[in-house]
Amino acid sequence: MSRNRDTFNEINITPLTDIFLVLLIIMMVIAPLLDQQGLNLTVPEMVDQEQVKNDETKILSVSVSADDRYFIEGEEVTADNLESTLKQIAKNYPDGMMIESDGDATHGAVVKLMDSARNSGITSISVTEV
Repeated sequence: MSRNRDTFNEINITPLTDIFLVLLIIMMVIAPLLDQQGLNLTVPEMVDQEQVKNDETKILSVSVSADDRYFIEGEEVTADNLESTLKQIAKNYPDGMMIESDGDATHGAVVKLMDSARNSGITSISVTEV
């Protein structure tokens, strides 16, 4: 008893089309998420030491130590109280803030300080390594 089989002449592309449509939908959902903005930074210009040390400027000095501790004008501030402390004293420093970061401080600690400063109303932030 022999069976007569029809030969397989066509490839069924329906599953392939389904996979491509699913991949297209995934890409359409993910593509807008890839366009995230980072930090807007400007490269500072070279200035003389005498221009920086002007008595009329009021710049807040904040230091980040190697073990990610914050010091505002020499006094230590905890990470939890950082934003509230900056809000209180930001009015006294209209010219902005200078972040003096230790070379071994983590990037996350410096960014947390920058975010807290922005939330406190400080618009001009400079960063230097000590």
